[in-house]
Amino acid sequence: ALWVIYFMMKYPQANTLVIRKVFSTLRTSCYADLKWAIHRLGVDDLWETTISPLEMTYKPTGQKIYFRGLDDPLKLTSFAVDVGVLCWCWIEEFYEITSEEDFNYIDETIRGEMPEGLFKQITMTFNPWSELHFAKRRFFDIKDPNIFATTTNYLCNEWLDEADKLMFEDMKKNRPSRYRVAGLGEWGVAEGLIFDNYTVEDLTDKISEFDNVYHGLDFGYSADPTAYIKAHLDESRKIIYVFDEYYQLKLLTKDLAPILAERCKTDYVMCDSASPERIDELVFNGINARGVQKQAINFGIYWLLGYRIIIHKDCVNFIREISSYRWETDKFGNALPKPVGKDDHGIDALRYAFNAVMLQGEIKAGRRL
Repeated sequence: ALWVIYFMMKYPQANTLVIRKVFSTLRTSCYADLKWAIHRLGVDDLWETTISPLEMTYKPTGQKIYFRGLDDPLKLTSFAVDVGVLCWCWIEEFYEITSEEDFNYIDETIRGEMPEGLFKQITMTFNPWSELHFAKRRFFDIKDPNIFATTTNYLCNEWLDEADKLMFEDMKKNRPSRYRVAGLGEWGVAEGLIFDNYTVEDLTDKISEFDNVYHGLDFGYSADPTAYIKAHLDESRKIIYVFDEYYQLKLLTKDLAPILAERCKTDYVMCDSASPERIDELVFNGINARGVQKQAINFGIYWLLGYRIIIHKDCVNFIREISSYRWETDKFGNALPKPVGKDDHGIDALRYAFNAVMLQGEIKAGRRL
């Protein structure tokens, strides 16, 4: 925040875009941090800050700091500034952005030739909750002169007081897994992650051997993708193999049918029963589709936790979901017995696939209903 304010005033044509996954979280995070930085630098009289619209203006030149959320991607389309050029972007809590395509979309927003003396820069700040997040592979595991990647932790944080330091020491003693990530900045998984019973492997040579196969489908359209998952159940060894996926936005049911026909053949596919009209349309198009018998989400989660889950390396969307799927937390950071209800379409599809097995119904894998 200090960097943004200082360099905005240093470069009279620079503008900054600040992004979080959800727009409503910006006011109490980045916006508040930038107001603090303005006050800390003693330049309150040079800046105008407004809530509606949420933005900050450097009064001597008209330069602005803009705030956007990825929950409304249309607001990033053809982004234009009033004065100068958009050259800097700050993405806070970058781990929330689990789709690399979403980041690419942001990256493409800052484009075009820069005036002499200016430069383009995207800054991502986050705690490294999961080593499976694409940030590690894309920015930390390679050497690129255009990338500066660094890790800091509370031991070198000059803004902490003694109470803050004691909090981390308590975390070190009582919550060591969270301390390694939130305290020391190590890559890993902090507390609150739901699934720790999965691995990612290359299943290419095993797929032809899978015979006890199940299919699940979660409907989506514009904001959420339609997600299909194909899995093999090895009940004797308590292993689930997830070996095929299909995710697509704005997919019409008539276009979905041939995709399912290729993947499911005559097997049934268990679908979200909240969309009976789409299920009927699939049946009309020759797909053996059935709606699931609804059950509590946690029931399905705990059932899946009773198995080892092995995921084929090519199921990148499902890997992304399961590596960040976590419990909601209260205001003190304690996990609640309720999963965060977003970016879970493949996980829902996997629950649907095994719906009858969970409920010990009459349906058997591969049997046409």
